[in-house]
Amino acid sequence: MTRILFAILMLIPITLSAEIYKTVDKNGNVTYTDQPPTAGKSTEKVTLSPTNSAAPPPEIYRPAQPSKETEAETMSYEIAIVEPATETTIPMGGGNFSVSASVSPSLAAGQTVQLLLDGEARGDPQLAPSWALTNVFRGAHDLTVSVLDADGKSLATSDSIRVYVMRPSINNKNRN
Repeated sequence: MTRILFAILMLIPITLSAEIYKTVDKNGNVTYTDQPPTAGKSTEKVTLSPTNSAAPPPEIYRPAQPSKETEAETMSYEIAIVEPATETTIPMGGGNFSVSASVSPSLAAGQTVQLLLDGEARGDPQLAPSWALTNVFRGAHDLTVSVLDADGKSLATSDSIRVYVMRPSINNKNRN
């Protein structure tokens, strides 16, 4: 098998250096072919000039420039939840309240912010750092905000704040 492969590889230069013939028929049509002339046809052997070639330029060292995406991923973000303040009690009202955050510097292209309520994503990632929460269960809840890259990878996360949600409850023991 190796010998056959070697023989085929040895034939490649021969086929690359095949001769070219120019034939002109009785109507003046010109045909170029790699087939040798047949008897009685007027043919002329075409000699090709060597292929133009040049050596590649010397390699010049250029330090890699970070792409805008790489720069955005290595930025240091300052994220803080500005509303509500930590240890805020959300009064009775069905567990509805707003969350706002500040992000500095501004988000780069393809980046989003994500609100986390008790470590779980609340809603889809978005461009604006503000959320309107509804129907949050009563009790203590921890909120954080993360900056995400285009792949959903967290680039930075705010400090956690805790809020307390009060909601009305029905106590059936004392109802008569």
